[in-house]
Amino acid sequence: MTGSAEHRAGTGLLTDLYELTMAQAYLEEGLTADAAFELFVRDTPPRRNFLLFAGLAPAVESLAAFTFDPSSLEYLDSLGLFRKSFLDYLARYRFRGALRSLPEGTPFFPGEPVLEVRGPLPDVQIVETVLMNRIHAHTVIASKAVRVVLAARADGRPRTVVDFGLRRAHGPSAGLALARSSYIAGAAGTSNLQAGRLLGIPVFGTMAHSYVQAHESEEEAFRAFARLYPGTTLLIDTYDTIRGLGRAIRAARAAGPGAVRAVRIDSGDLERLARRCRRELDAAGMSDVRIFASGGLDEDRIAELVRRGAPIDGFGVGTRLAVPQDAPAFEFAYKLVEYAGRPRRKLSSGKTTLPGRKQVFRTEDPGGRDVVELLEAAPPPAGRPLLEPVPLRPGAGPTLGEIRERVAREIARLPARLRSLEPADPPYEVELGPALAALAAGNGTP
Repeated sequence: MTGSAEHRAGTGLLTDLYELTMAQAYLEEGLTADAAFELFVRDTPPRRNFLLFAGLAPAVESLAAFTFDPSSLEYLDSLGLFRKSFLDYLARYRFRGALRSLPEGTPFFPGEPVLEVRGPLPDVQIVETVLMNRIHAHTVIASKAVRVVLAARADGRPRTVVDFGLRRAHGPSAGLALARSSYIAGAAGTSNLQAGRLLGIPVFGTMAHSYVQAHESEEEAFRAFARLYPGTTLLIDTYDTIRGLGRAIRAARAAGPGAVRAVRIDSGDLERLARRCRRELDAAGMSDVRIFASGGLDEDRIAELVRRGAPIDGFGVGTRLAVPQDAPAFEFAYKLVEYAGRPRRKLSSGKTTLPGRKQVFRTEDPGGRDVVELLEAAPPPAGRPLLEPVPLRPGAGPTLGEIRERVAREIARLPARLRSLEPADPPYEVELGPALAALAAGNGTP
């Protein structure tokens, strides 16, 4: 299963009012020829060298569920804006268009189409909002999560990253998007059991400080938990981290080999405490017990801990992954590029678009370079064409595991400077192919 169950109960009202007022106007005027819209990002946030495309499978599920039931039609009728003929059209509405898209898990850059939606103009106008909603939410998280994963592995050591962010996510839907997007970006799993059940993502968990506080002593709590959950992780900073470590060591010895797999530090000077824990665990003959850290972490803090050689084996990342504070939103746009076989473009100041249906070619240039060219241009540029047809049957696309493998493969192919957390110098190059450049130079407008 690649998406979440919430999409099965989707509604056509998950849209903006103007999508429907425009659709009615198109139908009244006979503007029903095929149109092509493109979804793209105008610019990358500061310090982001690339973005990671995500959310395609949930978007396809949303299209399949995008219908107008009788209660929705009654509500629309109550607005006094829509004629019976249009409400009848909505009652019969099923998405009849076609999609071309980047494969989910592909790095991309500003100005490149990541999704093309093509079909009768009213049909493909109506789904603008729901498509942007799904893809934007997942892409924001995936683009943040991949930075966290890269930071955790910057020295080549395969440290674990786990999504701990459900409680800070902006609602249940955001929590599922968080778990899914962070997993395909390389996180080992999530604390979110709903994501585990619906999406098959591995689930992880330790204990809270309240469990320790509920017992008469910290060591008693550790012994009880290790007996009940062999191979567990013990949270050792409820009172004093170093004393907690000593009690965890005694509890681990009492429970036997393998009963305690890791200790978790959630506060304080993580580097100093991790070094002390590592020394004492090794001295106790427990070199196989790992150290897991959490508490206010993001890619920059993790990168600093890795750079300084802190002996930390894994990270739980919550708030700053669920709600990326440096880039909580991307400037996605969904714009008409062709209607009735003719290229269309927008010339608004600061918001111009490029006309015509396109393809993106990723070259093998050592420094990295993409070429955006008209779809039918001949000869096509050298490089891998990235946009490909999308099956519109929910579940027909790649599995999460396959998407996760794609991410790892595609990130490894990027120039090394782009995998840094700091701005790449020079930035990745995206250029226009000659046919597209010539069309744009002539304005490409009716």
